[in-house]
This record gives sequence, C-alpha cells and structure tokens, in this order.
Amino acid sequence: MYQFNVYRIGPEIKIGEIDLSFTNASLFMVISSLAVLIIFNLGSKKSSLIPNRIQLLAELSYTFVSKMISDTAGSKAKPYFSFIFSLFMFVLFCNMFGMIPYAFTVTSHIIVTFVLAAFIFIGVTVIGFIKHGFGYLKLFVPSGVPVVLLPLIVVIEVISYLSRPVSLSVRLFANMMAGHTMMKVFGGFVISLGVVGGWLPLGFSVALTGLEILVAFLQAYVFAILTCIYLNDALNLHH
Repeated sequence: MYQFNVYRIGPEIKIGEIDLSFTNASLFMVISSLAVLIIFNLGSKKSSLIPNRIQLLAELSYTFVSKMISDTAGSKAKPYFSFIFSLFMFVLFCNMFGMIPYAFTVTSHIIVTFVLAAFIFIGVTVIGFIKHGFGYLKLFVPSGVPVVLLPLIVVIEVISYLSRPVSLSVRLFANMMAGHTMMKVFGGFVISLGVVGGWLPLGFSVALTGLEILVAFLQAYVFAILTCIYLNDALNLHH
C-alpha cells in the first residue's frame, strides 16, 4: 500500500552501508517537531488572563501531562517532565498529521516506534542503576515469593522486562497501521461500488475516521503513560 512507502527526498546520503538520506518519514517527523515548537512558543509567548485557543491548548497539554506523571510516577519523576512531555506531544502530532489525506503516518512504521521504545528502555534502565546500583536487580525478585518458585519467577520477570520495548513499539505501530489500512479498504469500497452502493462504506469511513482520531490520541497517551510506569519502577523500585 503506497501510503506506507518510504521514499527518498533529495540526494542520496550514505556512510558505508548506512543510508542517511532524507525521506518522507524524516520530513513528517520534522514537520511534527516544528508544529509542536511553534504552537507552544506562541502559546507561552504572551500569557493573558483570558487565554486564546493556542494558549489554552498549551496550558491544557502541560497540565494533562503533569498530572499523568504525578499520578503514575510520583514527585521523583518531575525532573523528567520535559522528556515525557516532548515524547507525548511528538507521538501525538505524528499520529494526527497522519490523519491528513495524502500525509505520511510516521508511527505506522515499526522502525520509528521501536527506536523510541528502545531509547526509553535503555534510558530507564540506566536511571534505575544510577539510583539504586545493583540493588535495581531486586526488581526481578518479587517479595513474598516462595524460594522453590523463585528461579521460575525471576526468569519470567526478566523476560517481561526485556519485552518492554517490543510491546511498547508494536502496540503503537500496529494500531496506527491497522487503522489506516481499514480506512484505505473502506475508501476502496466507496470508489468501486460507485454512487449507488457506496453510501454504506462511506458512512463506515466517516465513523472510522472519527475513531482513528480518538485512537491517535489514545496511543500517544498509552505510549507516554507506560513510559511513566517504567520510570516509576526505576525511581521507586517497587517489587
């Protein structure tokens, strides 16, 4: 399906076997980042008692993410607010830009979501060892487990921990790709059935578009809140 094709924009740039060429995926990541910067720059440039729409959007986003961090990771996670806020807004804008016709959905590609998830996984693991040293390994030994079951439980906990970047990345990628594929399928039905029989799939397409906008927000929220949960484990070492 052409809407998921990644193609080069501009000259080919290679370092050895690594292709660093600028692509349509790169373009929409840059557009999403610039959109976030512009909106929050305008929203914070001139604060007024009665906020305009952009200022209101910026303030609501700030409050929403701040509360999410407090509820899931506690006060110790406040120093990481900037990262989680940037992560949430970046994923959200990438998802939302993908809803525009003929645009490119960056988060429908597993390589993008996996790199984000792997960066989070490595970062959280490093924070955990910095905060607790080798005591961070207690995370894999739940309290109250009988000694007989301990080897099995430790193996399960380690596998579960190592699978975090996979589950985090696949969840976002699969939801975005599946939704856009369904929209493409119903759009094809509208065209193939024509004026007479195309009304039903057209109705489904409209409903599905509304659902996909909701999913785009929810997946950004899930991605950010799971990051907060992982960060909570690293900072507070619940086991």
